[in-house]
Amino acid sequence: MPDLLEITPNGLYCAAGNFYIDPWRPVSHAVITHAHADHARPGSDRYLCAAPGKHVLRTRMGSQALINTLKYNEHITINGVDVSLHPAGHLLGSSQVRVSHRGITWVVTGDYKLQNDTTCDCFESVPCDVFVTESTFGLPVYRWPDPETVAHEINAWWRANAESGRTSVLLAYALGKAQRLASLLDPSIGPIYGHGAVMKLVEAYRASGVRLPPINRIPPHSRKIGGGRGIVIAPPSAAGTTWINRFGETSLAMVSGWMLLRGVRRRRGIPKGFILSDHVDYPDLMQAVHASGAQRVL
Repeated sequence: MPDLLEITPNGLYCAAGNFYIDPWRPVSHAVITHAHADHARPGSDRYLCAAPGKHVLRTRMGSQALINTLKYNEHITINGVDVSLHPAGHLLGSSQVRVSHRGITWVVTGDYKLQNDTTCDCFESVPCDVFVTESTFGLPVYRWPDPETVAHEINAWWRANAESGRTSVLLAYALGKAQRLASLLDPSIGPIYGHGAVMKLVEAYRASGVRLPPINRIPPHSRKIGGGRGIVIAPPSAAGTTWINRFGETSLAMVSGWMLLRGVRRRRGIPKGFILSDHVDYPDLMQAVHASGAQRVL
């Protein structure tokens, strides 16, 4: 019997159901695990995603995209193939795709994490025969610190900067990480600001019912916003640009799992790094694999 899913020039394809999962090119029917650009690409005829992620995917795909949704754990039959979506814990609306046909079940995780995150549904283990998993940090060296400890460290760093009149700038992915970061910040320290790319997605999160602290748009031609007590969340692409220079004296830090490696931080010229990832580390990857009960892991 051929595999239920196969790699094709367009991406991961289910021939029995005639649909793709996170296709690399425009296709007729795309099932999307989450809205990051390396998984969700514009141009397909129609999309299927988890209901909590519709606003975020709409922001990425545009107003004309045809987007259908499923509730988590809701089943749909596509050309005789049973499909359901299950929480992945990566970001708002992120899903594992469960595909079952003729007694064989595959689960495609997309990106995921097992840590608790108040901005999205927590990862749910789904029994399967074949487990197709991400392994971005799939080496034993990658072991994350407790996220509550990291949140305390970030707030302490921000407080110290605020007391010295320096604007804090946190570099983080605009989708997912930025909103998670905002949820961990202590707004009693000072005002929180978001880069334009971040704010667009903050609005999508709020439209989806996610509660976040007050996050302000950055005033034009601003310097020393918030009297030097503010913190700015910006995408990594902002590092080293004149956009950051506008804030006067700043303290810069990046938030990423890659900050575990000092060499990465040095190569990027980042003075401070906080280790917080929306991907599984090695121990949690092993836990997820074993919990799936899969006979094959890809």
